[in-house]
Amino acid sequence: MSVSAAELTAKKCTACEGDTPPFTKEQIAEHLPAVPEWKLSDDGKLIRRKYKFKDFVSGLAFLQKVGAVAEEEQHHPDLHLTGYRNVAVELTTHAIGGLSANDFIVAAKIDTIS
Repeated sequence: MSVSAAELTAKKCTACEGDTPPFTKEQIAEHLPAVPEWKLSDDGKLIRRKYKFKDFVSGLAFLQKVGAVAEEEQHHPDLHLTGYRNVAVELTTHAIGGLSANDFIVAAKIDTIS
């Protein structure tokens, strides 16, 4: 049974320690349809979304909004701004070396940024 984007955006991230197991392939498959623009890495340990903006300032403004979401949720993605307007956002739960519900919650919330 798949999780919806609305279900994810309604949730808050919870602290994830090393004793929490990373998501299984089945759990990832249940959550990934809710964030269809996000791609699973080959090793299954992170999700990534790429964006292209009209200019540097627009890309930077978007990253500021992503940063605000990350701070609100206390779950921080890796952010990349290259070629002056290309942005990539990568989510993983570093403490467990893989994906958790927090990654999908933040991805869904990032998807609501305009």
